[in-house]
Amino acid sequence: MQGIHLISNGRLTEKELDFVARNMELLDFFHLREKKKTAQEIADLADRLMDTDVPRERIIINDRVDVAHVKRCGGAQLAYHSLTIANVKACFPHLLVGKSVHSLAEALDAEQQGADYLLYGHIFPSNSKRGAEPRGVAALAELTRNVSLPVIAIGGIHTSNVHQVLAAGANGIAIMSGIWDAEDPVKALKHYRDVFDKVEGGVV
Repeated sequence: MQGIHLISNGRLTEKELDFVARNMELLDFFHLREKKKTAQEIADLADRLMDTDVPRERIIINDRVDVAHVKRCGGAQLAYHSLTIANVKACFPHLLVGKSVHSLAEALDAEQQGADYLLYGHIFPSNSKRGAEPRGVAALAELTRNVSLPVIAIGGIHTSNVHQVLAAGANGIAIMSGIWDAEDPVKALKHYRDVFDKVEGGVV
């Protein structure tokens, strides 16, 4: 699960779908996180991505394990309100199962239940978490030291702080507004890719 994870913004448009398809070589995974859409609508979005040659194994479906299974996507991302990791693993052993966690205790519990990776945050102040105290890099480092699972950091991650989260032990970064709210999303994504690869390669 290492790398750059782009998460949809809950209001995915035709233009944004096309953006994902045209720029998938710069991404490692794309998360369909469309909470207000029905299962069928999410399935249709997955189909449209796959019809434009986005590899199904690199598509992660948020919450809707049924859609992830039916469309044979790479995995499912579970939230606090989702089915338990243990239940999903028992019924759908072929799926990668990620869990969104916000503390070390939650991370340890998810690891014990059999999660394949963790999404942890928010690390820095974030537009989607206005007023909420960020967890910070120190808490991220403590978490990565105490779990054996890949950890994807999320929340306020920009090209200027990618090196901090990777130095704290994160295996990847998840981005939303850094792309969707960018004046030039393609240029922004290329910058993320360049910075991430340089940090991983020990250049920065």
